[in-house]
Amino acid sequence: MSSSAAVQGRMTLARSSFAPAPNRAFRSRNVVKAPARRTRSGVAVKAEGGFDRLNIVIVGAECAPFSKTGGLGDVVQSLPKALVRRGHRVMSVVPMYHHYDECHTPCARQKFNVMGTEVEVEYYHLNRDGVDIVFVNHPCFHEVGDQIYAGSTMDVAWRGALMSQAGIEAVWHVHCGGFPFGDENLIYVSNDWHTGLLPVYLRAFYQDHFKLGYARAVHIVHNIAHQGRANPDEVWRLGLPEQHTGAFYLDDPMEGPCMNIMKAAINYATKVIAVSPGYAWELGTDEGGWGLAPTVRSDPAKVSGIVNGIDFHDWDPSHDRFLQSDGFQTYGLNLEGLWTGKQACKAALQRSLGLPERHDACMIGFIGRLDEQKGIDLVLDSEEFLMNQDIQLVFLGSGRQDLKDRLYDMECRNRDKVRSWLGFSNEMAHRITAGCDILLMPSRFEPCGLNQLYA
Repeated sequence: MSSSAAVQGRMTLARSSFAPAPNRAFRSRNVVKAPARRTRSGVAVKAEGGFDRLNIVIVGAECAPFSKTGGLGDVVQSLPKALVRRGHRVMSVVPMYHHYDECHTPCARQKFNVMGTEVEVEYYHLNRDGVDIVFVNHPCFHEVGDQIYAGSTMDVAWRGALMSQAGIEAVWHVHCGGFPFGDENLIYVSNDWHTGLLPVYLRAFYQDHFKLGYARAVHIVHNIAHQGRANPDEVWRLGLPEQHTGAFYLDDPMEGPCMNIMKAAINYATKVIAVSPGYAWELGTDEGGWGLAPTVRSDPAKVSGIVNGIDFHDWDPSHDRFLQSDGFQTYGLNLEGLWTGKQACKAALQRSLGLPERHDACMIGFIGRLDEQKGIDLVLDSEEFLMNQDIQLVFLGSGRQDLKDRLYDMECRNRDKVRSWLGFSNEMAHRITAGCDILLMPSRFEPCGLNQLYA
């Protein structure tokens, strides 16, 4: 699926927009066409297909190629480009985990009260492929570096609270292309629980005070198994007025009472989008909702499922930029390409990883997070069986330390058959996909699965 197709699906807001309403009408669930933004000449600005041009702000904890642990980073990278091609103005607001060469001096500074602590952040602006990428710079992001979700639930929530507020106000402070986004035809898009405070803060800190009354919040659920659960008393650390704290409370019959950020995000968002139609249905089941099925079922009309999209330009092996050096080569998706180009990529991958260069050995690759959901433990538990086969195994991923240790030990015991790359490497992900004969995906459940689409 191309990134343009992603827009036709994943973002219903790209084909329709939300009707403006007075601040107190924010609770309306109806999705209707917004009034057109007009130029000085009075002519309405239209996007592709005759729909009104939207100002879309996507806030996420990661964005490839700058930061990535899984599919979320790919979505925050590719979806904005597709929306821009359809005529919308798009800003991606992401943390600045490292200093990036393309970012020189901050374009703005702003102070926020984050869970009772006064902090100052710097905004850095970069325009790439028509997308305004805005980096939020603060020491808390540099402290975690590549370990994006390091720390306790409340540590991640603190960083998410900072990102949520910085993302909301970026439309005022960051002058993209010489002028800010402003608050007309404005859609905020939060992703998973890490930025799930955005819909809540939008209403509690801004719309309840007659600011951004026409803005709408869309929350994308990439994986409902991760919800931002904490002790119920932790809700008071979020700095919210008392009337907004009840949405966080969940009395889970399996795990007991807790504060739940994902639950509040679903309650406060104007629209909830799951990453596939099947997953949207699954969220409403007791088995697949992970304790939030009653919340989803309470307002099923606002939950939609749209299949993830991918960027063909980045993943097409006929011109993949990561297959143009070190012995790798691009190839077409025809029989000749699979026999020549793919074999060349397989040999180059074996050489680069120090594996025996054998075209007759079945090369199997695993790309994903090292956690229970992705089923990496099933692979590790099958070591004896796998190592008795004529195969080579290549792993790329980051995650739980115990699983990383087990993977390293497996490699040490089978140096002629196993290699593991612990950490994130966009280049290696492309090369494994291009060179391996089989991609291993033993997930216990999969909301959508970008690697399946890449393959």
